[in-house]
Amino acid sequence: MDGSDIGGAVQDEDGSRAKGHRVTVYLDGFNLYYGLRSKGWRRFYWLDVRALGQNLLRPGQRLAGVRYFTARLAGRDRGRQRRQAVFLEALEALPDVQVHYGHFLSKPRECRTCGARWTVYEEKMTDVNIAVRLLADAQDDLFDTAILVSADGDLAGPVEAVLDRYENKRVVAVFPPGRRSDRLRGAATAGFTVGRKVLKDSQLPERIVKPNGFVLERPQGWR
Repeated sequence: MDGSDIGGAVQDEDGSRAKGHRVTVYLDGFNLYYGLRSKGWRRFYWLDVRALGQNLLRPGQRLAGVRYFTARLAGRDRGRQRRQAVFLEALEALPDVQVHYGHFLSKPRECRTCGARWTVYEEKMTDVNIAVRLLADAQDDLFDTAILVSADGDLAGPVEAVLDRYENKRVVAVFPPGRRSDRLRGAATAGFTVGRKVLKDSQLPERIVKPNGFVLERPQGWR
């Protein structure tokens, strides 16, 4: 699925835009993950992002698509990598969902006192990828309202740019549990924190059978 598959306007027979306020969701995967982890809500990691988008809609709105931004984990924790891989495979099987990947950058660290050395990994490109897609989709008129699920204050700039240039568009900031950015809230049209019930009502099935017969299951640690 390429960018043109997200948020395209449905046309009536006479060529006019079909009724329905178009909403595209931009979801900062790690920002949401760390918010859930801070609350101890591991049971909500198995998230159906399309269902979440639907559950965030207001009457008269329709979901145009979901863009999920993340990066594949690096490092030595194979268990975490396997759990993430299963989750991402489940997301990629959902309709109207596109996963956008950044990457992790390894950085060496050394203790100034004892000389011990180790490697840390930093996620890169997620905020840039979100900014690019948000601005490009606004330019291509692929949404009327953008829902941005993140508490990253660095995204305030792209949000302000969209609202300054496109008077008919709205950007709603939806903060993950336990996280908030006053800067992002000040830039957005509106903002609120996603609630526990919405997350509970937006879970993937325990078992997902893909068209080829392969079965994906919720990881044990996420129950």
